[in-house]
Amino acid sequence: MSEKFDVKEELKKLPKKPGVYIMHDKDDTIIYVGKAVNLNNRVRSYFRENIGRGPKIDRMVSLIERFEYIVTDSELEALVLENDLIKEYRPKYNTMLRDDKTYPYIKVTTGEAYPRLILSRQMKKDRSKYFGPYTSAGAVRETIDLINSLYGLRNCNRKLPKDIGKERACLNYHIGQCCGPCIEGKVSVAEYAERMDKALDFLSGNFTPLIKELETKMNAASEAMDFEEAIRLRDQLESVKSIAQKQKIEDMNSEDRDIIALARDKDDAIVQVFFVRAGRMVGREHYYMNNSEAETDESILTSFIKQFYAGTPFIPRQIMLSVESSDTELIENWLSSKKGSRVYLINPKKGQKEKLIELAEHNAMLTLTKDKDKLIRDRERTTGAVEELEELLGLSGLTRMESYDISNISGFENVGSMVVYENGKPKRSDYRKFRIRTVVGPDDYASMREVLTRRFTHGLKEKEEGNENGHFNRFPDIILMDGGRGQVNIALEVLSSLSLNIPVCGMVKDDHHRTRGLYFDNVEIPLPHDSEAFHLLTRIQDEVHRFAIEYHRSLRTKEQVHSVLDDIPGIGPSRRRALMRAFTSLEDIRNADVATLMEKAALPKNAAESICNFFKASPHQ
Repeated sequence: MSEKFDVKEELKKLPKKPGVYIMHDKDDTIIYVGKAVNLNNRVRSYFRENIGRGPKIDRMVSLIERFEYIVTDSELEALVLENDLIKEYRPKYNTMLRDDKTYPYIKVTTGEAYPRLILSRQMKKDRSKYFGPYTSAGAVRETIDLINSLYGLRNCNRKLPKDIGKERACLNYHIGQCCGPCIEGKVSVAEYAERMDKALDFLSGNFTPLIKELETKMNAASEAMDFEEAIRLRDQLESVKSIAQKQKIEDMNSEDRDIIALARDKDDAIVQVFFVRAGRMVGREHYYMNNSEAETDESILTSFIKQFYAGTPFIPRQIMLSVESSDTELIENWLSSKKGSRVYLINPKKGQKEKLIELAEHNAMLTLTKDKDKLIRDRERTTGAVEELEELLGLSGLTRMESYDISNISGFENVGSMVVYENGKPKRSDYRKFRIRTVVGPDDYASMREVLTRRFTHGLKEKEEGNENGHFNRFPDIILMDGGRGQVNIALEVLSSLSLNIPVCGMVKDDHHRTRGLYFDNVEIPLPHDSEAFHLLTRIQDEVHRFAIEYHRSLRTKEQVHSVLDDIPGIGPSRRRALMRAFTSLEDIRNADVATLMEKAALPKNAAESICNFFKASPHQ
């Protein structure tokens, strides 16, 4: 333990109040977050000897360098805070919901005079009506297109009735897909409302009237020998029946509920959720839980419920669980507060509800069995590869890895890229691009110095300001440089200048530009080509190259190309192109005198003088 933190003394100070406790390792990384009714009793329990905690908790306790706690007024407040901290820090030893999905809804803009159907990823408190959530965005779009086609609803962004008659009707009206509310006197608000009422009836699951109507119209068209119309109606009828068939679980109570069940084996755990809305199943989804091997069924499901419902905008009235939670009352109060009305957690023991739970359990076990080989392979490729890398380098806790690359052509457009991998997987939301500002010409070392300096300076500033939503406030556990000693030294110099201590590893290449080893702590470490660590580093290397090159390519397109030359008075696109054809680099243009510029690029004297004056006034441009 750290000399600065005396565990025994700090344990004596723990209050007998509810709150959240946070465990840190020697690198001050948060490795576990928990809640407690009594902080004194709960935190002390981790440091007692021989109490049968299990190997996972024993490993965690061995890594604890210090702990901190936050006192709350109630256990409910502690639960909410615990969720927020787990979501923000994703501690290594918490049982984590691996998937971070957002589910689509069908939003009906009932606050408009002529409402529309829109796919929405958020459920807001507005005047709109929401249906869902659904598990497939493609199915949502298909349903919206079908309903718009059936009832002639608009899908444009025109502000109606304000914009009625201002523009011509769109193509959808002319091909019979829209009833044309934008046309003066064509469709009244009341007439459109009747169409929308039928659409809402359809979304609520009442398909029978529409199916009968389509069958009648199809038969009539067929008898009238209007076969094109009959085929169109037949296709619509099949689409409606297909959607109706997918919503096949019915419940006489017609309630919104989620049915949640767990399946697990020695290493893995999967949670299956059936989404039932208005008594009909609108979708199902399964979720993998990390760090679950030493947990009880109850603790896994409780962790899932807290993490899942902290991030979903819709909470049903009833949540059915395959395993009862000891935190049932607490979680019910929390979810009821979020929803604004009573929410119930139940653990059915008999009847139809128990059969639904059994069905969810059966599906979860099928998924676990079917995906077992894939799960094993995914683990080997991701966390397994990271563990191999840790062993090679003699490090631990390599959760977040960052890698950088530079791309340029003759120094005209120097750009840098940063890619991020967490637990062996790309985290694309944290990728960043850098446009080099201070380097002239193809100097990769200087460009890398600028990129790293900007990245970590921004990060330190965001940490100092307490900006939790910043782009750079999370620092890596290791930096992977696309090169050997030179690149590593550049990174170490930047980190040293900013008083940061982050391991830096170079990916050393052979004559075929393939990684042959790792340069770390002034030693080149061989890297077996058949190892998962090698394959992971190769993927990271390819990804950082791809990201840099794509950014560079985008800057070279006609619409986006911009260089220092654009900032020079009197130098427009044609003269800039002439300069780029005549000179091989920006440095050559900077060093050219007026006569050389006039001769090589065929510029008039005033334009050449403008270029020379610009670079004299701005020598670092």
